[in-house]
Amino acid sequence: MPDQAQPGPIAFLGSGETSLAGGRIFEHLARQASESLRIAVLETPAGFELNSAQVAGRVADYLSTRLQNYKPVVEVIPARKRNTAYSPDDPEILSPLAEANFIFMGPGSPTYAIRQLKDSLAWDLIRARHRQGATLVFASAATIAVSQCALPVYEIYKVGMDVHAPPGLGIFDDFGVLLSFVPHWNNAEGGADLDTSRCFIGLERFDEWSGQLPENHTTLGLDEHTGIILDFTAGSASVMGVSSVTLSRRDAPKIYPAGSTFGLDEIGRFTLPTNPAAGISPDAWQMAADSPQSPPVEQVPPPPELVSLAEARQQARAAKDWPAADDYRRQIEALGWLVTDTPAGPQLSKK
Repeated sequence: MPDQAQPGPIAFLGSGETSLAGGRIFEHLARQASESLRIAVLETPAGFELNSAQVAGRVADYLSTRLQNYKPVVEVIPARKRNTAYSPDDPEILSPLAEANFIFMGPGSPTYAIRQLKDSLAWDLIRARHRQGATLVFASAATIAVSQCALPVYEIYKVGMDVHAPPGLGIFDDFGVLLSFVPHWNNAEGGADLDTSRCFIGLERFDEWSGQLPENHTTLGLDEHTGIILDFTAGSASVMGVSSVTLSRRDAPKIYPAGSTFGLDEIGRFTLPTNPAAGISPDAWQMAADSPQSPPVEQVPPPPELVSLAEARQQARAAKDWPAADDYRRQIEALGWLVTDTPAGPQLSKK
């Protein structure tokens, strides 16, 4: 057991996990991996839906295609509901989660996910694997669920309940930071007649929710098709995507556009647990620690300049500038790579 936690990066996406922007974030994280990718897609947030397997399966299929250059092993974890055959406390169901070094959780209901995962084996395994170096990616509803305080979107926006701020899963409880996330920060689906920003509840109700948060609390707003990557080794936060993230406390908010990198201390003073297993059940920690380790990465991921050429070619194709697209293809092939068009976007492979 290591003397100190050695956490992997965590990415939070405001929406669009299967969009071009989301794909670039997944690609960026995959390039950092020192082991072959073993990806677990957790079904829990959508576990109340009759088609939850398809919801998670679509993301799994996307990752298999988008990251095919890294030859990932992708598994869906059907941890849907407690006290059922698909329980987030079932060690057999969760076995691939304990082995994963790349874990994704996304669409569904934030409060449902909290109810099913709070104090569960699945949640302990996610935190254990993160502290042992695994990469975590949370999108949409999952970003709210893992927060210190949850924004109960459906209950407020659809059911009409009073604004309230129930406890979330608190992923950074043991890091000493009170941090919550609000995806769909800049949503504008309501048009001129209805404010649907701040994850559909609007600015007025968001301000009411914010007033119920504890002192020294930080809210991180995630614009759509935009994400932030927290790198605990480098002590930095990087914004990727098409828009920006907003850091809010009691004082004036700070806005960081895509392409920005800043110190983690801007968000809060993250303190790694002295005991790496702090707050995690011994059984979960041991289950994660005893899982087979992935072999070293054998494939060669495309370098950034190749990715840039492929993206430029894609933009030329979108603009129907076929001569330019052909020229980009020739440049890619001259560097010893092939580009293949797929529903998930262009894929690069060595000749």
